[in-house]
Amino acid sequence: MLECVYNYTSSSKSTWKNRGIHNGYFGFHRLAIVDNLHGMQPMRLYKHPHLFLLCNGEIYNHKTIGLQHCYSYVTQCDVEVIIHMYEHLGAENVAGMLDGVFAFCLMDIKKKRILIARDPYGVRPLFRLRSDDGQLAVCSESKGLMEMTKQIKSKWTLEPFPPGFYEEYEILNDGRTKLLSKVNYHKPGDKPKFQTSVVYNELSSLDVHANIRKLLVASVKKRLMADREVGCLLSGGLDSSLIAALLVKCAKELNVSYRVKSFAIGMGDSPDVVAARQVAEHIGTDHHEIIFSENDVVDVLDELIYQLETCDITTIRASIGMYIISRYIKRNTNTTVIFSGEGADELAQGYIYFRDAPNAMEAHDESVRLLKDIYLFDGLRADRTTSAFSLELRVPFLDLQFTNYYLSLDAASRQPQGGIEKHLLRSAFSDTNLLPSNILWRHKEAFSDGVTSVKRSLFQVIQDIVDTRVTDEELDKAYIKYPHCTPRTKEAVYYRQVFEKHYGGQAENFVPYFWMPRWVKVHDPSARFIAHYAAKDE
Repeated sequence: MLECVYNYTSSSKSTWKNRGIHNGYFGFHRLAIVDNLHGMQPMRLYKHPHLFLLCNGEIYNHKTIGLQHCYSYVTQCDVEVIIHMYEHLGAENVAGMLDGVFAFCLMDIKKKRILIARDPYGVRPLFRLRSDDGQLAVCSESKGLMEMTKQIKSKWTLEPFPPGFYEEYEILNDGRTKLLSKVNYHKPGDKPKFQTSVVYNELSSLDVHANIRKLLVASVKKRLMADREVGCLLSGGLDSSLIAALLVKCAKELNVSYRVKSFAIGMGDSPDVVAARQVAEHIGTDHHEIIFSENDVVDVLDELIYQLETCDITTIRASIGMYIISRYIKRNTNTTVIFSGEGADELAQGYIYFRDAPNAMEAHDESVRLLKDIYLFDGLRADRTTSAFSLELRVPFLDLQFTNYYLSLDAASRQPQGGIEKHLLRSAFSDTNLLPSNILWRHKEAFSDGVTSVKRSLFQVIQDIVDTRVTDEELDKAYIKYPHCTPRTKEAVYYRQVFEKHYGGQAENFVPYFWMPRWVKVHDPSARFIAHYAAKDE
């Protein structure tokens, strides 16, 4: 199982059998970000020797919680707080009090209990394998569990663990498990239960723009917690540019000793590369431009689908550049922690189809739905393309306090205004000189256009590749072979073929539906097929 989820240059790994529990095993690959020396897992403390913790996460309020409850930490590792909280507060009071991103499994051999939890937006991945006869396994990636299914004789289910939930299990004498409780402790937009980094009373009831700025700055600043070098992805679009600019600003305030690196990717002088270059000059990053070719797309496509564990069309398309840029960062720099702009399109109504929303409340409901399912699409893309090369992603737009505040604002104010998506977010940073005006108000590019050379789009490159790999007959019979999420194009058929090769029969659990824009009649998820987008250059 461990070998299946090994990523390039993970810091270290460990395996361990729990002799107190029949058939209880732990395995862990570590990418050390905080406390390089003492953070190996499973974590077990002398004070609580009956507790064993595996956690992939970053807990930003671990020091605050420690002070509140007078915890004596043994390590500098932030996830240690989970052990203390479980022992002191009980299973029901752990996940909801954590300000951070996490997926963890805690075993209590005294009470014979297992606690599993995942952060509210699923920033950290987690899969759960359960059989009808009580076998239970969890892993950051499904590929680590697929081999195990061959040994299970009873009926089993392998699926993503739902974000914002925790589950508690009883460990039976034979090592099998029984589900005791499943709790949805946080929904998109809920007010955080923990003490927030910005006190709500400090927010102005009159100046919404100032509040947005204050909360986003606080979100970036808390995510600078790391013992490794921090950098950022930079497409030159609004989302990544805002995060990059705030990262540089906060890094200077915290006296970070190095110049922040930024990374842009495209095919030649694509729109994204040109815009990112302007932003980098404005904010003063050590900027890197990665130029990829059509051959690079051919080379990475199959491996990318394996890493992503999905057959969703738009997720795979949008992952190509991010996968190649992550590979470059790992091979050519010391940067390990990467800031990115994921979550803004879902939260701030950045997708072009939001212009067609029937009313403000339907637009709000769509934002909430997108945030709820982000772990299946953009969140999945962001994690897998970076973690494949042992990079750790930080996504400030998905901060719980920031999303709570933004979604609490008047629904109409969050809609596109005058044909400009994310108008409220853009307006909040106007007159700050944080970004050049043309970048702050730059229209949204479809990924396949933003990274594309002026001569030939990435969309067309992909179509030409799959046209040589999928026959007309395979496309015609796709509805018979794939009744769930039936592929309608050769591109979709090819993605499904590669997916089924590695994750046969799991499409229904991993991809409940294809990502598609709402309120518009299109046959393809790309923004290039939406009338507003097609008309932007006319």
